[in-house]
Amino acid sequence: MITPSRRRTAFLLAATATRATLTALRTRPSGDPARWQRTNFAGRTVELHAGPAAAVGAALGAAALAPRPRTAAGLAVLAAGACGAYDDVAGAEDPRRGFRAHLTALRGGEVTSGAVKLFGVSAAALAAGALLKERPVDKVLAGVVIAGTAHFVNLVDVRPGRAAATVLALGAPGLLRAGPGATLAAASMGAAAAVLPDDRAQRTMIGDTGAHALGAALGTAIVAGNHRAGLAVHAAGLVAAAVCGDTVSRMARSGLAPETEGAHAAA
Repeated sequence: MITPSRRRTAFLLAATATRATLTALRTRPSGDPARWQRTNFAGRTVELHAGPAAAVGAALGAAALAPRPRTAAGLAVLAAGACGAYDDVAGAEDPRRGFRAHLTALRGGEVTSGAVKLFGVSAAALAAGALLKERPVDKVLAGVVIAGTAHFVNLVDVRPGRAAATVLALGAPGLLRAGPGATLAAASMGAAAAVLPDDRAQRTMIGDTGAHALGAALGTAIVAGNHRAGLAVHAAGLVAAAVCGDTVSRMARSGLAPETEGAHAAA
């Protein structure tokens, strides 16, 4: 049984690890500093270090779990973050967005960074789902939920703070469940809470790295806390959100924020 103290530990561990990693990356950035900078919608230069920091924090937040859920969470989060980082760097100048654009390019023989991200995140999600569930149908549904949640959080990452706030809002109900799902929800929320202030203030941008990592963390929490019926409902909703991706991003963009705020592009 997962106790409240276990949830608090996961939240605090994820938040602390995220802030520590963010501070370290800011102090000693890897490679060319310009690689980890972007100009946002408001014309401000922001850094992308919060993305890798959130990925590390969310993965470490699951450290107190049993081996299988801990491994599943680490695999899903770090793989999603790595694929997102590749797209952040290699696809920085690519204007194509959405599944359709990247799959169309793939049919034409071009492997875009977005296609690498799509298949990489999906493969890791299926592997994580296989660790979390026993029956084949449940394994597939779990993979769809993890990959779909990672994509959904990226879809709403269109204004400062939107993605992190979404993870906090959607993760909160998971804290009421028993089992590893509650700990995983707390870990995803801890990492999101740690980057939210700087993201909201337009000092940083979580990018595809952070959005996919936080989404994968939230997805593993959903999977760990639900049986087949719940997985099927979540999977259906996430597939619908992916099909209506432009609408989801447009709704997230409108929100309550003025149009002068920085925009994050969902790929």
